[in-house]
Amino acid sequence: MPEAAGWQAELEQLKAVSARIGCDPLLTQGAGGNTSLKVGGTLWIKASGTWLAHALTRDIMVPVEMAPLIAAVEAVDPAAEQAHQFTVTALNGSGLRPSIETTVHALMPQRVVLHVHCVDTIAFAVRSDCTEQVGPRLAGLNWAHVPYARPGLPLALAIAEHRGQRPDVLILANHGLAVAAETVDAAEVLLDDVKARLRIAPRVSPEMRTDGLVLLAAGTDYRLPQSEAAHAAATDPVSTAFAAKGSLYPDHVIFLGAGSAIAKDGENAAGVIARLGMSPVSLLFPGAGILMREDATPGADAMARCLADVLARVPGNAPVRVLTAAEHLQLTDWDAEKYRQDLARKAAAKKIA
Repeated sequence: MPEAAGWQAELEQLKAVSARIGCDPLLTQGAGGNTSLKVGGTLWIKASGTWLAHALTRDIMVPVEMAPLIAAVEAVDPAAEQAHQFTVTALNGSGLRPSIETTVHALMPQRVVLHVHCVDTIAFAVRSDCTEQVGPRLAGLNWAHVPYARPGLPLALAIAEHRGQRPDVLILANHGLAVAAETVDAAEVLLDDVKARLRIAPRVSPEMRTDGLVLLAAGTDYRLPQSEAAHAAATDPVSTAFAAKGSLYPDHVIFLGAGSAIAKDGENAAGVIARLGMSPVSLLFPGAGILMREDATPGADAMARCLADVLARVPGNAPVRVLTAAEHLQLTDWDAEKYRQDLARKAAAKKIA
C-alpha cells in the first residue's frame, strides 16, 4: 500500500470533491451517485445509503478488498451482489455497507471514479437515440454508451464488455454518468468538461401559486415539496406528458415508486388516492404543481425535483425509453435496495424525532 500520508491525503481530496458534487442537485440527488479511490488492492467507495453531500462531515467511505470482488464478478457469482462481504473490516470504522455499485467501480481500471446522476446526461440517456445525440458532443473523448442494466452486478457485467476500450466516460442508459481518471483532480476536470458538453437549456415552466395545491391536499397526509423546482414536472405540459409514460431511471422507482401518479381534471388528493386505491409518494396535478406524501423521505423529495429537472431538458419530440415492468421488479425486489431504503427511513425518523 502507498505511503499512508499520500493516499490518505488523496482520500481527503476525494471527500472534498464528493461534497461539492453532492451539493449540486443537477449532479446528484439524495443518496444517489458514488465516488471511489483505488489504493493498492483496496477500493475506498461511498457507503450505501449515505449522501455525497455529507462527505466532509460524516464517515461515508468504506474500504473493499478488490481482488476477491473482481473474481466474483468474473465468475458471475451472486456473492458479487453482496459487496459488504468483501469489506476490510479492520478499516471500516462506520460498519456501513459499500455502495450498491461497488462492482462497477472495481471493474473500471482507473484509480478514481466519479459516478453521478447528472440531469443533463440523464436527459440524453433516456433517449433511444442517445448515442447519435451525444456522439458529436463528446468528440475527442474516450467514451462508451452502456445499454440499461440493473445497478449492481448486471451493470458491472455490461460495463465489462467495454474494458478493452478502457473508456474514461460512460453514458449509462436510463441511469447517469461515470467518469474516471488516475487522479482526483483529473477526474473532477473531466466531469466538468463532460457536464459542460452535455448541458441542455431547460424549458421555462409557467409561474405557479401554491394556494390551490394546499386546498387540493385538504384532509390528506400530503404536503408541498421541499423544492419549488419540483413543481415544473406538473406545470410544464411537455414534462407532464413524459412523466405519464412511466419511470425513466432506477432512483425514481426506488424513491417515488413506479411511474408518476397524475391527477385527472377536477380531482383533489383524496380523489386520486380513492381512484388508485393507494397513496403514492408524490402526486402530479397538471397545471398546478405536485404534492408529496407527509412521510416522504428527503431522498424522495430530492428525486421529485430530479424528475422535473430531467424532464425539462427532454425535447417534446424526443424518443424516450421507459423502464419495463420486469425492470421495475428487479429494482424493488432486491436486497441491496431494501437496505438503502431502510437507512433512508431511519434517517428520516431520526430527523423528525
